[in-house]
Amino acid sequence: MIQSADLPDSIPLFPLPGALLLPRARLPLHIFEPRYLAMLDDTLKTSHRLIGMIQPREVPGSSDRKLHAIGCSGRLTAFSETEDGRYMITLSGASRFRITREVDGFTPYIRADIAWSGFERDLGAVEKDTDFDRKAFLDLLQRFFEAKGLSTDWDSLKEAENELLINSLSMLCPFDHEDKQALLEAPSLTTRRETLVTLIEFALRGGNNEEVMQ
Repeated sequence: MIQSADLPDSIPLFPLPGALLLPRARLPLHIFEPRYLAMLDDTLKTSHRLIGMIQPREVPGSSDRKLHAIGCSGRLTAFSETEDGRYMITLSGASRFRITREVDGFTPYIRADIAWSGFERDLGAVEKDTDFDRKAFLDLLQRFFEAKGLSTDWDSLKEAENELLINSLSMLCPFDHEDKQALLEAPSLTTRRETLVTLIEFALRGGNNEEVMQ
């Protein structure tokens, strides 16, 4: 477990559209671009081994892309190297952060100074969602998976703790990157679950305001 005192003032950033990491969740990644291989090598030399997952955002009227202000750091907890020099890694979600400024330097990847304030609960105990109606949620989820042609291990979902269930689905469901950002920025587990339900219901309506599919 990483402690607040261990959190650095700056970390490398990995902008990846649609790849969402949340605190206490795990994200597997395949690293092959030279700049991110360099990032990984540098991260392994640090004591904290943190990488910041961040969503790019489009700038209206421009082909340029900026970064969202809020991302989530992940501690490098597993990696293996392939014969051709690529890495399969796992990041374990530590804490969300807010970018204060991007750091100019000689690295081929992006680094940023960051602030951790406002996300103290990310390093705490597993969150609870006392108003969670698991049966109604799973019924809705099953309709969504059937509509999207998705499959899952329903027995595992039924047994998963609330936080693991909600966060895993937030990370894995096929929403666009702005929707993923909304799930990331949800201030509590209850708010994230409510946002997730809204996104699922919207998808079941085909992206309009008609009645939810039965």
